[in-house]
Amino acid sequence: MISRRAFITYLGAGTALLGGVLALGWWQVDGPGADRPLPAALPLPLSEMSFAMQDHTGADVSPQGLVGKPSLVFFGYTFCPDVCPATLSDISRWLSELGPDAAQLNTVFITVDPARDTQKAMAQYMGYFDPAIRGWRGSLAETDKAVAGFRASYELGEGPDYAVNHTSSVFLFQADGRFAATLDLHEDPAQALAKIRRVME
Repeated sequence: MISRRAFITYLGAGTALLGGVLALGWWQVDGPGADRPLPAALPLPLSEMSFAMQDHTGADVSPQGLVGKPSLVFFGYTFCPDVCPATLSDISRWLSELGPDAAQLNTVFITVDPARDTQKAMAQYMGYFDPAIRGWRGSLAETDKAVAGFRASYELGEGPDYAVNHTSSVFLFQADGRFAATLDLHEDPAQALAKIRRVME
């Protein structure tokens, strides 16, 4: 039979060990050591993607045209009730925080709802956000090519006021067109800006 003192010693050691295991779990799952979510498969380099679109001013654009500067790319649609305007507002704040350095960055919003998102609709919608953000739209076939290249996804709903489920992460690319990281809705602004600045350096 163990003594009271030994029992207390063992109990204290066990509690400390359990606390250490729980702390390690927090570090790896929710804390600073947690892996940040990435696409199931990494996006292709921009130089290897193949799709053609127009921006919200009607100019022809392509992923190859983004190579040469770091790029932020986000998929969404103008009828999106929450995630898209929230994310574009976040992006607008990031660009504001970057100040003059924002000119060194391509920032693109690609619609996954080209049937409703006409050039006119895109131009009006982009007017609500930082003017550096360019709205891109293309045919459904070109949209599918873009989504495939970014390893993103979307699914059109049903009915006249259908919603569209889509990848909500912001894709960050290096100046040479290689994928660098994702930024997510509600990500800490300081952390998001740190990722962007690292790529810009």
